[in-house]
Amino acid sequence: MAEEICCFNKDTLMLKPPKKSPLLSRMVILVFAVVFGVYIYTICLKRISTHTKTKFLNIQVIERPCRENGIELAEIPYMHYPKPETFSRAECEGNPVQFFAILSMQRSGSGWFETLLNSHVNVSSNGEIFSVKDRRKNISSIVQTLDKVYNLDWFTSASKNQCSAAVGFKWMLNQGLMEHRKEIAEYFNHKGISAIFLLRRNLLRQMVSMLANSYDRYAKLLNGTHKSHVHTHEEAHILSKYKPFLNSTSLIAELKDMEVTRAKVLESFNHTRHIILYYEDLIMNRIKLEDVQEFLKLPHMKLTSRQIKIHKGPLSDHINNWEEINKTLTGTAYESFLRSEY
Repeated sequence: MAEEICCFNKDTLMLKPPKKSPLLSRMVILVFAVVFGVYIYTICLKRISTHTKTKFLNIQVIERPCRENGIELAEIPYMHYPKPETFSRAECEGNPVQFFAILSMQRSGSGWFETLLNSHVNVSSNGEIFSVKDRRKNISSIVQTLDKVYNLDWFTSASKNQCSAAVGFKWMLNQGLMEHRKEIAEYFNHKGISAIFLLRRNLLRQMVSMLANSYDRYAKLLNGTHKSHVHTHEEAHILSKYKPFLNSTSLIAELKDMEVTRAKVLESFNHTRHIILYYEDLIMNRIKLEDVQEFLKLPHMKLTSRQIKIHKGPLSDHINNWEEINKTLTGTAYESFLRSEY
């Protein structure tokens, strides 16, 4: 029996697992601690990096001028902050500027309308800059000129410089505009330029004014000086004495051509932000000028001009062969042109 117990104890001793080394346990714990530490460090580093970027972005936003306050989202593309090369806008550099172009035809009242706009303290409309042929000889020269105007680096007597809220010029349809209207419309759309169409409903009156103005270029009725626009009633009376002779044979075709030209340019700029104004409406209702100021996002002011209208009263007083013209247009789509007076 003692022998059996002894054998049992012997077997039991043989089944005991060997003791683990303390060194190995410490190594395992150390490795685990290192891995865990690296993991924690990585997480912290990412958080620090994200926080730093967020702070940097916030700083960038804070440093930018607060430009969009009170401006509708759709209007933002038309609010500009030019940085002219020739002067500093100083305290006005954070004020937005509207870019515009007055698109019109000769003797449509565009000169009078532009003087009205320029009577606003915040408007700079720089006249017929493309009356100079070299500026419109090709689309490249046109774009170069436009860039200079809309960067506020174009100086005329109308320039308001630093605090202009609207900057533009007057562009006649026959000054390179019709030839390059597709490219110009694309430029306007890309640059956020608004078009102001100033047209004349009565094309017959427009034609009379064109012929009379063309005659005075050579006749120089005002003491040997040609004037397209006048500032006194005496000057207007002298110029109105000349009565042009109209070609009744080609008259209807010429009126149709004028209509087609207008339709083409309106179609070309159909997708451009624009407003259509008529000379007759502005003459009869000066409240229309408030629509223009609203269109250009200007503070409303009373707009004034020193220019005097030349051809007043019925057209029968201003056409040499009135009876013939009256007979030609009576019964046509243009008959209404014969009767209007303003």
